[in-house]
Amino acid sequence: MPARVRDFHPGDLDGVLRLWVEQRATSGEPVYSLAEVLASCQSDHAVVAEDGGEVVGAAVGRAARSQGWVVFMYVGRGGDEVAGRLLAALELAMAPAGLSTLSVLLPEDVDHDEAFVGHGFEEKKHLRYLERELPVQQKERESLAELGGRLLPHGLWDAIGGMTHEKDVLERRLVLPLAQPALAEQMGVVPPRAVVLFGPPGTGKTTFAKAIASRLEWPFVEIFPSRLATDAAGLAAALRQTFHAVAELEHVVVFIDEVEEIAAKRSGEPPSPLQGVTNELLKTIPAFREQEGRLLVCATNFVRALDEALLRHGRFDYVIPIGLPDEAARGSIWSRYVPDSAHASLDLGAVVAASEGFSPADIEYAARRASQRAFEQAVGDATDGASTGAPRGPSTQDYLDAIRGTRATVSPEQAAQFHEDIDAIARL
Repeated sequence: MPARVRDFHPGDLDGVLRLWVEQRATSGEPVYSLAEVLASCQSDHAVVAEDGGEVVGAAVGRAARSQGWVVFMYVGRGGDEVAGRLLAALELAMAPAGLSTLSVLLPEDVDHDEAFVGHGFEEKKHLRYLERELPVQQKERESLAELGGRLLPHGLWDAIGGMTHEKDVLERRLVLPLAQPALAEQMGVVPPRAVVLFGPPGTGKTTFAKAIASRLEWPFVEIFPSRLATDAAGLAAALRQTFHAVAELEHVVVFIDEVEEIAAKRSGEPPSPLQGVTNELLKTIPAFREQEGRLLVCATNFVRALDEALLRHGRFDYVIPIGLPDEAARGSIWSRYVPDSAHASLDLGAVVAASEGFSPADIEYAARRASQRAFEQAVGDATDGASTGAPRGPSTQDYLDAIRGTRATVSPEQAAQFHEDIDAIARL
């Protein structure tokens, strides 16, 4: 007796799963994932071919407005005749959706395209199939929202001008192994799970953490110790619950700024109330490291204040210094805040040179101070009738004066201590 073609029933899921696996083994990776195929079986349209109580073929379709798509079609026994009957039954099942076109995407080496051609499908020339896998699936969005996490915009990595040494280290040590895990495994490289970024205040540690998440296209979740401290369960319990929720995400960059607040050196009798929090973090990191597709980034201005146990091998893969912006980075930061009206006449080189030793925050403050000065001058000239044309933007002198009036966040003593910490603590 020929195979019987009928509508899909929930009990056929195992049979469709087996056919999908069989197709992958014989014809290469299917166009649609197993999860997509099984979801469409239950919520869209599907028909199966049954022979002797066994599912030997299946066709699954999905309607998108007036166009229908065959997301899976495979016959393990029965050949093109059964395949043609499945396609006819699927088309009939999808007809009430008001379709005008039924389309299919096939792997290059598929062995049953004759069934589609025989059923009236025509191959379209000069077409390319492009696909983008969305970084966060719907099932993860609720967990991400509860954590206060988000997907960051593209391009944050490229927006960091200069800082070539820091970017190169982060690219080679963090981004590439995480972005290409298969190649890393082939080469015996274990992708990092946790890193510490340290350096003087305002040097861009948070910016780098966000840029890493943007580059990987992973959700970014920032943990604020001060917020956890308000939890009725206590800081240690809140920290544990937060990491438990993070475990529900497939990929994630977790960021803790000023980590010394919850991981300072343990000492004193009786124990400090925060020692329990430090102990909790020390227990949490190994569990966090067991899961793939995640990275913990901790930032600190005072790496010497961290508990020694936190920095031991096995908890953090790297301890990376992030220093003050170099000349190229300062130029990039200044350009971000200089208005278009001032670019043409500005001696950017002089401004960059004068701001050596400034942090990004210092540069932003000085730039806004220069703009405010130029604005007040323009308003005054207009009021006094002294304006001779369109208001000019801030001048080079405005910026130099603003730099002289800005106290650098990082003192020479702090800068010297940072270089000592690189020699004594950094791990690259």
